[in-house]
This record gives sequence, C-alpha cells and structure tokens, in this order.
Amino acid sequence: MLTGAVSSYKRQVLDAALHNPTAPTLRPATGIMMTEPIYPALKPFEVGIRARCPRCGRGHLFRGFLSLAPRCEICGLDYSFADPADGPAFFVISIVSFPVIAFAAWLELTYEPPIWVHLLTSVPLLIGGCLALLRPLKGWLVASQYINDAREAGIASRPTNDDRSRAAESQQGR
Repeated sequence: MLTGAVSSYKRQVLDAALHNPTAPTLRPATGIMMTEPIYPALKPFEVGIRARCPRCGRGHLFRGFLSLAPRCEICGLDYSFADPADGPAFFVISIVSFPVIAFAAWLELTYEPPIWVHLLTSVPLLIGGCLALLRPLKGWLVASQYINDAREAGIASRPTNDDRSRAAESQQGR
C-alpha cells in the first residue's frame, strides 16, 4: 500500500516537472518546498536526433541549419559549453562515403558509363547523404556533451615546493 502511494507521488512530481520544470515542488525526503527545476533524464541520441535541448528536451538546439542557438528558449540552458568541432563532419563522411563509393565502383564495373552518369548519380548521393546526417549527428554530439558532462581536457597545475613541504609535514604529523 505504501509503495503504491510513493510511486503515485513520484508520478505526480515528475508529471508536474515535465509540464512546468520551474514550478516549486515538494522535496520527497524532507517535505520542504524547493524551487530548483526538475528535469527528466534524457537520452542523448533521442534529443540530439530531434535537435532539442539536452536538459529539458523541448527547446530548439539550432538557430539555423547548423549554427547552435545561444540558449534554450524554454529552460534557458546556455549552449556555450558545446563544441562538437569536426566530430559530426568526420562521422558523416565515414558513414556516407563507403556506401556511395561502393555504388560508384559497382556502377563503373558493371556498366562502364561515361563520367556524366557518375556526376548525376554518385555526387548527389554523396552531397544529399552528408547534408541529411550532419544536423542530427551534431545534435547528438552536443547532447552527449551535456548529458555526460564532457569537458575539455586540461593540465593540472604542478605542485610547488611549498605544496610538497606542506604535504611532507602533514604526513610526518600523523
């Protein structure tokens, strides 16, 4: 009986959070009202392919075809963290080029057509395939960066002599 009431309560809290994530909700463990928004756990692939905000899943990720919006219009998430760099282009080229080149090689070996046939078949397949996959893959990589909390690698500062002597003193004092 109690587990049914708890799961019903959780459903109500999550339902309210999905419809209005900034509304105050009751914190289950303490019974205290909280104003921090509750966002659902989202899968990077799903929100990235749909080009939606990786935090709320409702706002738009892109301002144009490939340019990221400055922030989500629903939850206000700042997209300045996102830097997919050349990742989407690399994946798209890797995915699209192999089948198109295989088709072009088959066409050449089977029919030996003039070059204009390749220009009318292989080139549009290559360009169309790349353009069709570039935006969803960029969205997926940006969503993955946010959901997995990916950061740029950095070099930790080297310990100074003062840090080393303090560490040695603290170990001797034990």
